[in-house]
Amino acid sequence: MNTVFLKSFAPPPVDRLEVLRYAGVKEPSPETEALLDDSLQEAEGVFSYAVCYREFPVSFCDGVCDLSFAKTESKDLFKNLSGSTSVVLFAATVGITLDRLVSRYSKISPARALMLNAIGAERIESLCNAFNQEITKEKKALGLFTTPRFSPGYGDLPLALQKDIFAVLDCPRKIGLTLNESLIMSPTKSVTALIGVTPCDRKNTKDRPCSGCSKADCAFRRTI
Repeated sequence: MNTVFLKSFAPPPVDRLEVLRYAGVKEPSPETEALLDDSLQEAEGVFSYAVCYREFPVSFCDGVCDLSFAKTESKDLFKNLSGSTSVVLFAATVGITLDRLVSRYSKISPARALMLNAIGAERIESLCNAFNQEITKEKKALGLFTTPRFSPGYGDLPLALQKDIFAVLDCPRKIGLTLNESLIMSPTKSVTALIGVTPCDRKNTKDRPCSGCSKADCAFRRTI
């Protein structure tokens, strides 16, 4: 459990509807569809899909969740990890090139910058989903189950946990992911999260990241 593992992924298929959702488009016009097509073509080949991860024992006592590398009193994380005996902690990124592309277009074409940014959001979520599914498959082969992934900033889990995560995963050296003093990650299209591993089959828990988050007013909250 002391080793930080690395994984590289082939590009997951693009979900156009998800890209449009991230762009805030509910009913795309022909012009919007054309912009999406052009933006997807320009973004082709700019992503570098990488994940680093590590597994830790987890325990619970008096409302405190002991993750082995840090402790938290987050009620939302406590609920999400209920019944877990360990957590898979991971960091994922799709690389810095898209950030540079979005920055360039934000000055000359805000609409294209918005669409490229939405593509990046869909790409990192697709990467996290692919990793999540792989971990779930590995654990299922051992007779274990997984909980929906949960990230710092979800519900009442503080962003300050990022400092501990970056320290134990060695993110800058492993996948080129850095954290500034304001707890902002670079590349921006990156995610850190925890996946609980449990002997219990939680069939009533929807396998989606938003299921354990109490922020009901989030514009990107999934309802299915």
